[in-house]
Formats: sequence, C-alpha cells, structure tokens
Amino acid sequence: MVQLIVDQLLAYGIRKVVVSPGSRNAPFSIAFDEHPEIETFVVHDERSAGFIALGMAQELGETVALCCTSGSACLNYYPAVSEAYYRSVPLLVLSADRPASWINHGDGQTIVQRDVYKNHILGSLELDEDLFDQIPIETQQRNLASLLQINESNWKGPIHLNVGLNEPLYQTVEKTMDYGFRLPAPSLPKHIEDAEMSEIISEFNEYKTLVLCGQMESNPRLQQELMKFASFPNVVVLVENTSNIQHERFIHCIDRTLNGFDQNDASFAPEILVTIGGAVVSKRIKAYLRKANILKHYKLGAEFPEMDTYRCLTKSFPVSGDDFFAQVNEHELQANKHNFNGKWKRLDILAKDRALDFVSEFTHLTDLQVFQTIQDLLPGDSVLHLANSSVVRYAQLFDPILGVRYESNRGTSGIDGSTSTALGAAIVQTNKQHVLISGDISFLYDSNALWYEPFPRNFKMIVIQNYGGGIFQIIPGPAESKQRERFFEAKQAKSPASIAQAFGLQTKTLTSLDELEEYLPLFFEESCETQVLEVQTDDRNNATDLNRYFEFLRN
Repeated sequence: MVQLIVDQLLAYGIRKVVVSPGSRNAPFSIAFDEHPEIETFVVHDERSAGFIALGMAQELGETVALCCTSGSACLNYYPAVSEAYYRSVPLLVLSADRPASWINHGDGQTIVQRDVYKNHILGSLELDEDLFDQIPIETQQRNLASLLQINESNWKGPIHLNVGLNEPLYQTVEKTMDYGFRLPAPSLPKHIEDAEMSEIISEFNEYKTLVLCGQMESNPRLQQELMKFASFPNVVVLVENTSNIQHERFIHCIDRTLNGFDQNDASFAPEILVTIGGAVVSKRIKAYLRKANILKHYKLGAEFPEMDTYRCLTKSFPVSGDDFFAQVNEHELQANKHNFNGKWKRLDILAKDRALDFVSEFTHLTDLQVFQTIQDLLPGDSVLHLANSSVVRYAQLFDPILGVRYESNRGTSGIDGSTSTALGAAIVQTNKQHVLISGDISFLYDSNALWYEPFPRNFKMIVIQNYGGGIFQIIPGPAESKQRERFFEAKQAKSPASIAQAFGLQTKTLTSLDELEEYLPLFFEESCETQVLEVQTDDRNNATDLNRYFEFLRN
C-alpha cells in the first residue's frame, strides 16, 4: 500500500514532502527518504511543518505533501490547512493512522482522524491496510488518482489522505512493479460565451466600472490585459500590494485614496464591480462597496463561486482573470461621459505626493516611521513576506516597490504561521532574498520555525517590538476598551531577539530612527550575518502617529 501511494504521488508530480518524525508514519518516512526522486524536509513541530509546506507550495506553484504520525499530530496541521483552503494553495496531508478497527478502542496515540479536516479541504480518501487486499488494485489506483487530480483543476487547495497501518512499521520489502496511474486531464474553462460577453461589454461601455484585485501570485499576462482595460476613462482598477500587480494606471493604496473623498459622493461610486483574486486587506473598501448602489458584481475565478463579500454578487465565472480580460480586450470599448478613472486617479496622485511630505512629530520611533524607512531601503527583486495584524495594514499605505513580490497569509488572516510560511518559501527558492516583517506577538507564536536546520541564509526577519498593541490601537472598538491591554493586546516584555539567539541566530536590536536608517542597508546585504532585526517602537504613540498621517493627507 505504501508503494502504491508513493508511485501515485510521483505520477501527479508531488516530489517534495515535509515529514514530522513519528512511529506510525515510519513506513512513509523510509519510503520517501529512500526514493531518489523525492526530496524530504524534516520539521518536528507539526504546526510549523504545515506552514512551511504552505510556503513551499505557494512558492513552487505545485502540491507539497505533509506526512505525520497518528493521534493529535494531524490536528496541529489544521491552522495551515485552513489557510491553504482559503488561499487555494495545493497541499496533500498524508496522515498515518491505526486501522479503523482500533479507533476508539483504547489504543495509544489514537483519535478519529477520518474527515478531521472536512470543512476545510477539497477532497479526502481513507485507506486501510486491513482492507487493502479486499479491493482490486485498479480501484485503489483510481480512487487515489481521483483525489490527487483535484489539484490539477482551476480550484486548488488542501486534500487529505488518511492511511491505517499495522505493525511492524520499520521493515522494507522489494518493490516488484510501478503502481503509478493517472486519470485523463480535466477540461478547464477559458472563455465566456459570446452572447454573455457581448452583454458584459455593453455594460462596461455604459456604466462606471471598478475592478478590485485581491491577493494573487504575480501574473504578467493579467497585468498587461488590465493595463489595456484601465486605459478607458470609465474604468478604475484598485490593487493592493499583495495583488502583485504594479502599474501607474492602477490605484495601489486603497485606504489612502478613500481617505480623500466624501464616501457619500455618488460620482465616485462604481456601478459595475469586477473582482479577481483572494482576500482584500482593506476593511474600508469592503465597507464602502457594501453600501454602494452596485448594479452588477462579476466574480472571476473557480474558487469559492458563491462567496459574496460585497453582498451584491451577480455571477461567478470560473475563468481566470487574464483569460477574461483578454477576451474583453478583443472588443472595442467606448469612452463615456463619467471620467470615472480621472476622478479616482487625481485623488490618488494628490495623496501620494502629500504623503512624501509627512514627518512624524515624535522623537521615539513609531511603526509608521519603520515602514517609511523600509519602503525607501528595501532592495528590489526581494520577496517581502508580511505577517498579519498591523504589519500587513501598514504595508498597504505605501505604493509597491518595483520588482518586489508581496506575500502574506491572508486566507484566514491569523497571526500564527507567518514565520514558518516565509521560511518554507525561502527554503525552496534560494536565488532570492526573502524578508519577513512581523509583529512581536506573531513572531512569538511561531518561534518553533527557528528550530529548522539548516536555516536558510537568504531569509531575514524584521520584528517590530511594539508590545503587542499595534492593531488594537488603530482599529475602532478595542482602542477605546478598558480591557484592551490585558485581553486584546496580549502585551509581553520578552525580547524577540533573545528568543532568536536561543536558536543560534545572529540578531541586532534598534531603538531609534537614526539607527534604523544607518543599519537597514547593511542588514539587506548578502554578507550581513544578522538574520533577525528587532526594532523597538513607541507603543504609546503609534496610533497617534497613524491618525496624524491620515489627517495630514486630508488637509
């Protein structure tokens, strides 16, 4: 049975496996390690392992497998599984188990693993060594191929293979045949019917149209097609840094631009909304669009076709954004009277120019100053990983840095796993520098990521030590609550640098803007031994500085 599974993984191009040590999964560990076409990565902590595999799959654009022992081990994968589900990142969870006859009968290290991820996976399969000989091998191959084929569709994500194994677990046997089997490749839609597209084109010609791009991997073809589409004055394209689309015709800093007009002004409101990609960071644009009088909302992409984020969904099209806009651009669009693009772009340019003149009035370093400095000094051709909470929100206030790719765990927006995900990406892509910006609490949550060996030299971390309070001082509600410090902010006094040092990493701690401006260029140099930079900021004035920034842009 183990040989069948290994051959089927290879048949579907799965060649990287993150293994967490254990006994029940020993047959898989042995088989993977002995196979010349499979590369294994050992990560002891299953929660970290799940996110490391996520980062690898995100970077490679292919399915990465996770393999763990039985019992609670597989539950520790769940945060990463749910993140992969909502980000449509392909993972295969291969969990070893006792045979079904021993479940809930008092055997050690045993829980109910069947369907344990059922709400956050695209498919699952149960194999049982006790029953394996009773089912024809052809049926076993077809069932497993059906599971693995899911991630060759337009909607990818985590899948689960749970395998009940008997002892002995450590013996090997000679392989006598190749069990690899593939089903015919699925047919993937690329075009919309001509009649329906003609109706959409007439709507684009008549109405103010807004395209909102959520989180995506870099897509040069989509960028080119959107540039053409955005050349028409009745079209506005909003992107975030995590959309990984950069062009002067687009609005890159959504909150900065929304800050500049009265949101009751109907001339800024779209009538047609087209959405592409995954999660959108900006809460302001979500609130704005939910109140807007939108006539039609078209959602592009196969993932989550019924997801109605803006409460006005008209239809989901299971085609990619680049295919959709390539088809749109085959038609000749007509300019209308709205000058919709001009109104939005004027505010965008004014806000961008004014932002350059903002200077903090505080003598101590604030979070906003840190991001301003990183914006100026981060080298191009880097991969910038953004932890959640205040970090990813601050990053959206600045135009994307040319050549930099932005990544973040925005599927569930949790603070766990940010370091591990960025680490996984750096492990499999060694020809680029990977930089993680993290808050102190997110860093502490995922400190077991630093256990990984050998720790990649192309991975550096900037940890903002603001004592846990960043996000809860800048969003309404908790900022005014008397329970904020104890129950919401999770304040702590531990030094991220000291924790990194315990794992053998080189660190440095900075406390002033002058130190940051002087040291950051050195930190980004390949020869610099420092891998964790702790930047201590003024937790009392961070929120005040951010509020002053928005007020400055308005006046």
